[in-house]
Amino acid sequence: MSKNSPVFPVLPVATTGQALVTYAGLNVLTSFVDALGFRRLCEDRLGQFVPAGARHRPGGMVGSVAVMLAGGGEHVSDLDMLRSSAGVFGKVASNATMSRFFQQAATAPEVFDYGFATMTRELRSRVWEAVGDRNPALMATALNPLIVDLDATLVTSHSDKEQAVGTYKGGYGFAPFIASIDYGAGNGTGEILAAVLRPGNAGANSADDHIKVFTAAIAQLPDAFYDQGGALIGEKVLVRTDSAGASRKFLHYLANLGVQFSVSYPVPVMKARMVAWINEKKYWQPALNQAGEERADAWVVNATDVLGLTDYPAGTNLYLRAEPLHPGAQATLLDPDGHRVTAFLTNSPRWHGPTLDVRHRARGRCENRIKTLKNTGLGKLPFFDFNANQAWVNIATLAMNLMSWMQLAMLPTDHPGRGWDVKRWRYRLFATAGKIITRARRNWLLIPETAPEASTITTLLEAIKELATQRRKRLPLPT
Repeated sequence: MSKNSPVFPVLPVATTGQALVTYAGLNVLTSFVDALGFRRLCEDRLGQFVPAGARHRPGGMVGSVAVMLAGGGEHVSDLDMLRSSAGVFGKVASNATMSRFFQQAATAPEVFDYGFATMTRELRSRVWEAVGDRNPALMATALNPLIVDLDATLVTSHSDKEQAVGTYKGGYGFAPFIASIDYGAGNGTGEILAAVLRPGNAGANSADDHIKVFTAAIAQLPDAFYDQGGALIGEKVLVRTDSAGASRKFLHYLANLGVQFSVSYPVPVMKARMVAWINEKKYWQPALNQAGEERADAWVVNATDVLGLTDYPAGTNLYLRAEPLHPGAQATLLDPDGHRVTAFLTNSPRWHGPTLDVRHRARGRCENRIKTLKNTGLGKLPFFDFNANQAWVNIATLAMNLMSWMQLAMLPTDHPGRGWDVKRWRYRLFATAGKIITRARRNWLLIPETAPEASTITTLLEAIKELATQRRKRLPLPT
């Protein structure tokens, strides 16, 4: 007679009244929110959207939704993951109360968007100030500007929501436009400055939409990016886009503000014969990889004088990049000698083509930020009303930024967590279980010493405690 050997240990299961916490690791995020003074700031900016005598205030509701989205929730009903542990997350508003809050926000979308934007700008200023000499605002110069990536994406809608229409890819839904910051390799995953929800049939190459999202983005930058007269110090900012942002109208708008740009450029077919001198490698410089090392099979050249530019801002240069066709790629008229030729425009004060090429090719990192934003709320818009969904998108950007800000400000520069994506944060840190006990008339949250990221949790909590202490010292005394 054979004995059935189980794959996993067989244990009897019973319920208990003990104070067990499923998502105890989210305590680092709630502690970080409180250390930033979120409740008072949110009440000041969004208090008008909640009745004066209401028990649940904007700080608690917006903060709960943001923490829930960061932890992996997708809908308002997923707040149950916080409600089950009131000892850690407090009393969370009901689904009906949350829905009324979003309905109220949708009645005055301009007021809500402005209040939310000013709130996140102040939060960003507080976080960047806490970073010290790694403050992105202090590090930005004309030669090493703050990089703002602009890119549109598609979000599928599985029901008939307001302004959900057919997309150019044959789907159905929305086409949000997103502006994000690239900190650079090894300095964190970057953050979102603005996310503007648009109908699904909105064009990706609209100059007006580029101007709109850029305007919303620079309004989020701290005071260090503005002079005493309130004008943007444009040379400290570089806008990076794909070829959809290469319109003359948009580039002239940036140039008039003194802003640098680096945008992909579709070389016209009629100029294809002009790039045939790809065979003359003596005119080209070896391209660099992201580590700054020369590549033996890729080249960069300034082709402004050869191809020519018409009606573009003064100081705009056109650079070509050539590299062998990837396996399976089909050659086109612009691919002479078995090489793929791509181009980008820039008005940067730098002149070293390979360095400019490396910076432009790093634009691909914005795709990771968009993917993360979709995983923290943008991917599933829960409401029928378009303005309510825009409010949801705003909170989704906050959820993602809270994780990015923790990476930037609360972790040491050599900590590997500064490059983690949202999946690792959730499954190795936020999902850590815990238990609430009472010791010396105080409640304590215990987490297992064997948890995968127990040391990271303690590192974060120590840094957050120091941040809260420093903020209390700087706050003015009540009168």
